[in-house]
Order: sequence, then C-alpha cells, then structure tokens
Amino acid sequence: MSVGPDPVGGPTRGPRVGAVLLAAGSGSRIGHRPKCLLEFGGEPLVRRLLRALADAGADPLVVVTGHHAERVEAALQGLPATLVRNRDPDAGQTASQRLGLAALSGRHDAVIVALADQPLIDAQDIATLVAAWAQRPAAVRVVYPEVGGQRGNPVIFAAEVREQILAGGAGFGCRQWQAAHPEAVAPFVNGNLHYRIDIDAPEDLLRFERETGLPLRWPAGVSA
Repeated sequence: MSVGPDPVGGPTRGPRVGAVLLAAGSGSRIGHRPKCLLEFGGEPLVRRLLRALADAGADPLVVVTGHHAERVEAALQGLPATLVRNRDPDAGQTASQRLGLAALSGRHDAVIVALADQPLIDAQDIATLVAAWAQRPAAVRVVYPEVGGQRGNPVIFAAEVREQILAGGAGFGCRQWQAAHPEAVAPFVNGNLHYRIDIDAPEDLLRFERETGLPLRWPAGVSA
C-alpha cells in the first residue's frame, strides 16, 4: 500500500501539524562536529530546516538539541520554536524524539519528525508530505517518503500515535510503533531525492557537492 497527494489539489483546509526537529547528535561519523550547522547558501542546515517547517505551516515547532547545544541554539535565534535540550544525548535518537514529542503543546492532527541534516528539504517538500498524509487511507496512521525503494525523511504520523509513543517505555519511539503496527504504516512513493539526501560522513559532503554542484561549508570556528 502506498499513498500520495491528490494530483489536482488537496482539501481547502489542511490538517493542523506540529513538528519536532532533531538536532542533538554528536556528529561522530564526521569528526564529532555539529553537522546540523553546516552552511548551505550561508545558512545553517538546522535553521534552514526549521524555516521550511514553519513556512509550510507546521505549528507548534520543537527543536531538540544535545551535543553542541549552545552553538545549535544560537543558530536558531529569532525563529518561532521551543528549544528542548537533551541532557543525555548519548542515550540515542529515540530519547531525543520522545523529549520533543512531550514538549509539543496545543492541538494538532498530525506530527512531523524531521532530521536537521537534510540540506535540500524545503517548505514545498514538507507541504507535499503533509498533502500525502491528508490523502492517506483511513486506517493509515504513519506515512513516510519512499524514493527509489528506500525510506526517506521526514516522517508524519497521527496525533494519537504521539500519545501512544509517549505512553510506551523509554526506548519506545516512532520506529518501534511502526514495527508493532505495520498495517497502519504506508509509504509516500515519489521521485524526490530531497527526502533521501542527508549528511552523515565526510564522503557525503563530497558526494553532495559533486552531484548537486552546491557546496556545504563548515561555519567559522569549526575546523574542516
């Protein structure tokens, strides 16, 4: 089963969507440097991703920091987001995800969990993912992008999935929920490589510039 946005346009009023942006990693595979602060067009990736979510209408917005927290939080000054610091970021991404989900306030129909190391994700990509979720079959509670047969990010899920995740144990996150409810998970199959491209290792930087012709640069004070 797969889902997709309505080719002639979605409903006039879309779902209310909150978002959690994960930016707590150490960057261990890239020299323990804050990869979410890599600059694309002079703007840190974490700030670019947060703007994309906001411009697509996601509200409220939560950013989870951890390693490199002071620098990451400084890069987000002036943007409308709740900053939550993971005091034990080595506990893993699921722990950061749970902190972010717990910090979401207000009423929403769905939640996006996004990663702060995807250089090409923009507001249109977020809006397209939300449209795909809005057009899903009624039984589907989680939608993720699939490009070329491979999973991508961000992922979007129903508000009740958030509640069920938080009701689970400390190691229970979105992936664990999906494993427990495979019948309620569907891919949004598409050809947009934006959903697949992220930066984990030095070779990813080289590949990104080679394939896109666009450079990513470390900010001042972070050695390359």
